[in-house]
Amino acid sequence: MKQLKVMTIFGTRPEAIKMAPLIKKLEAEKAIESIVCVTAQHREMLDMVLDLFDIKPDYDLNLMKHGQTISDITVGVLKGLEEVLKKVKPDVVLVHGDTSTAFVGALAAFYQQIKVGHVEAGLRSGNIYSPYPEEMNRRLVSTLANLHFAPTKGNYNNLINSGVSANEIFITGNTVIDALLQVVKDDYLFQNDLLNQIDYENKKVIAMTCHRRENWGTPMKSIFTAVRKIVESNSNVEVIFPVHMNPTIQTLAQEIMGNVDGIHLIQPLEYEEFANLMNKVDIILTDSGGIQEEAPAFGKPILVLRTETERPEAVEAGTVKVVGVQEDNIIKEIDRLLNDKVAYETMANAINPYGDGKASERIIEILLNL
Repeated sequence: MKQLKVMTIFGTRPEAIKMAPLIKKLEAEKAIESIVCVTAQHREMLDMVLDLFDIKPDYDLNLMKHGQTISDITVGVLKGLEEVLKKVKPDVVLVHGDTSTAFVGALAAFYQQIKVGHVEAGLRSGNIYSPYPEEMNRRLVSTLANLHFAPTKGNYNNLINSGVSANEIFITGNTVIDALLQVVKDDYLFQNDLLNQIDYENKKVIAMTCHRRENWGTPMKSIFTAVRKIVESNSNVEVIFPVHMNPTIQTLAQEIMGNVDGIHLIQPLEYEEFANLMNKVDIILTDSGGIQEEAPAFGKPILVLRTETERPEAVEAGTVKVVGVQEDNIIKEIDRLLNDKVAYETMANAINPYGDGKASERIIEILLNL
């Protein structure tokens, strides 16, 4: 019996995390020949995840360059994938989410008349410039894909509303939950010993991420100032902020939050470490999309440092609240969770809308039934 030839294409750390459990399942399925192609739109952070999940790419375009623009990535991925796809001739290409690699990977496959499966399909913020360029990328992938693996019913509805045929959409849950269940351990020891020394039992510990392009400048200044004021006015609060490597963010974080007792500005964490950190803290502040899906699995309230979200299911479930980028509102919402036990418990005990950790199995079953 001829194996189904499935090529996964990804290039960033978040994609790698969410594709990893699916790739491991593909590799274990005898009826499938799994081929992995990475673009290395990110390099070091991508390699960390590949090592963690023991994934060895068959093709590596190695496109990461200092100071690269979106146009550089687009041209490099399109040209590099043309050669790979002509050589491999997969039956189906799987791309993930909303990166430039995902969009151009789908476009390259379309040019070779290869079927495209879109993992994590149907996310929408409603604003083509927020997040930028991700919102437009995900819309463009939807027009190119033949199979749409939607994490939730809300994502399904978004696809229907954008003209996708119902018989091409499959609700699977989100593969990020599959990945989390593989790496989180109650007795986990961090490589960064500072994180082992934090008093998670007696302190109110906040984990924070902030890196979105649309937050650069005034919004990020407001966010960082709000967090500094919270720590300065609450002696029992500590903040752990793995600061993105972008020099703009590094400089601003040090300027506003550096040398403040209770704020720990640390190097970016590998996926396994950050997943286990989320499992230990009390509150999570983030402008990341993926963390909005991950943190509910731990029963942690998430305050989203953005003006909108493409993941409304968590907001509707009550585990996520969009608090914007205004200093006063951020302070008010953090204070509420710190001091109002009922408000905290309501968010912490909300049901995770993103699945049961079996999304990868469902996707493979769908592929085999083509």
